Amino acid sequence: MRAQVLMYKQDDPAKCTAAKLVKFGLAESVRFIRPNTLILDPFCKIVLSTHDRTLFKSVCAVDCSWERAIDTLLKGKALKNGVRRRLPALLAGNPTNYSKLSKLTTAEALAASLFILGWRHVSENILDKFKWGHTFFELNSEILSDYTNAVNTTEIVELEKGYFPHLT
Repeated sequence: MRAQVLMYKQDDPAKCTAAKLVKFGLAESVRFIRPNTLILDPFCKIVLSTHDRTLFKSVCAVDCSWERAIDTLLKGKALKNGVRRRLPALLAGNPTNYSKLSKLTTAEALAASLFILGWRHVSENILDKFKWGHTFFELNSEILSDYTNAVNTTEIVELEKGYFPHLT
C-alpha cells in the first residue's frame, strides 16, 4: 500500500506534517490522484474499513488548512479521481489540536488509515518521525484496534457511536 499526499501548501511549511513525510520517503507527493486510490475525505459519508484494503493500491491524504478544507475538498478538481472515504472518529495527538475529535494532521490521518487497513508497521513508522506521534497511538490504541477488527462499515459506525456517543 503506497502512502501519498496531495499538498495544497496552505499551512506553515515548518509545521507541515505531509512535507516531513515526503522528505523522509514515507509518503509520495502527488499532483493528481489516480483512479485506484483511496482519498481520505473527512466530509465523505462512507467510513473507511478493513474491507477497503483489497480495493486500492494507494491511500492519499489531502494536505490543506482546516479553515479551507470544505472548499478544497468539495470543490477541488484534483480530487475527481479516486474513491473517497472518511476516517472513523479519532482523537488528535498533535500539540495544536490535542485530544480534539477528528482534527488530525495529515500524518495522523495517513497513519490511522494505514493502521485500519492492516498496515500497522507502516503506520507506526509514519508517526515515529514526530515527537508527539506516540501520543496519537496512546489516545487511540483501543479504538484503532476495534476499528481494525470490525467486520464492516456498519460495525465501525456502531463502534464510533459507542466511543463517541455525542456524534450524530
